[in-house]
Amino acid sequence: MTHPAPAGVGPARSAAGAPAPLTRPAPGTLVARRAIVDAVPPATWDALASRNPWATPFARWAFHRAWWDGYGENAHDETVLVVDPAAEARGDAALVAIVPLMHRHGVEPTDAARHTMLRRESDEALTPIAPAAKVVFFGASYHADYATVLADPSDLPAVAEALVDLLASDAGPFDAHPDPWDIVDLRRLRDGDPALDALRSAFSVRAAAAGWDVRVEAEDVCPVATLPADADIEAFLGTLGKKERHEIRRKVRRAEAAGSIDLVPSADPLADLDAFVDLHQKRWGAEGLFPPTEGGAMSRRFFARLIELLAPDGTLDLRFLEIDGRRIAAGVGFADASSVYYYNAGVDPDARELSPGVVMVERYVRGALQRGKRRLDFLRGDEAYKYEWGAVDEPIRRLLVVRT
Repeated sequence: MTHPAPAGVGPARSAAGAPAPLTRPAPGTLVARRAIVDAVPPATWDALASRNPWATPFARWAFHRAWWDGYGENAHDETVLVVDPAAEARGDAALVAIVPLMHRHGVEPTDAARHTMLRRESDEALTPIAPAAKVVFFGASYHADYATVLADPSDLPAVAEALVDLLASDAGPFDAHPDPWDIVDLRRLRDGDPALDALRSAFSVRAAAAGWDVRVEAEDVCPVATLPADADIEAFLGTLGKKERHEIRRKVRRAEAAGSIDLVPSADPLADLDAFVDLHQKRWGAEGLFPPTEGGAMSRRFFARLIELLAPDGTLDLRFLEIDGRRIAAGVGFADASSVYYYNAGVDPDARELSPGVVMVERYVRGALQRGKRRLDFLRGDEAYKYEWGAVDEPIRRLLVVRT
């Protein structure tokens, strides 16, 4: 599939072929425009993501494309492109930022049939959304653990201002859905991400005149274990508490006594998707991602597209924990230059005496250390097992804007 770029969207290039440095736009000079994910070539999308040190694999074009291929019937694509009109007039590359957005009602009639669950979570501490409200979310944020704005951090104040101008305009950004939005509900923003401060400031400046209530809420936590540099598994275990270290070693030794244990990367993850789904279902059943429903079918499409788009370059991998060749657990993870992200897993309950969950994480840690990674990110949720590995909470924030 080709992805024609709108005028001014192609990446600026220097004579040597490297991305050219952008001239910082002056405040108030940028314009935000409504688009769709496929309006931006993948290389251009990912180049902008790479300018933001807070971007993760969830910011990649491939993750968003896979989400829309899997779950696109659940929402309307409202990707926003922020451009520099002066550069556009000169015929230069004008794209400064991408804000992946979508909109839908708080509750759609089809939600019950399409429901799946990626994380066990509770929204009890969050301000509730009226079911009929027209809500703007970050794109793919149901199944992404982190979200951000794809831009150089120094551009974020001007980008946020342009985005809020668009959202404050009479037209929406919703040309096909002329009713104005009721709520902007931007979740998965990491504590410390300058995009959060820029967006909060831009919305707050307009709040009184526009009749908006703007607030930031604690949404969730992502426990993250720090991996020491130039260490092996024993050195890492030495950083844990005595009780945790003892229990991990005991469970690993018990599994190894039952046979040869290895965490094996799938040579053909697309062909092995059914095996992963089977193990996931054995663990989670109707409370997981792949129930025998319309929602489960959507999840299969999503994972298949993730594999097709992100497995070839190693950003995503599927691994099976095997004992003497028998698969007793499976994990899907992401990786970038510094981190491993423990995204989803399934285990065979018949192997529970071998502690497959503990052993699989131990093997993940071994592999991450060997590859020089410095972080094992367990992603959203404060499940107790994550803290056994020395993980420390990193907060996730929700920016909520409500028309009053």
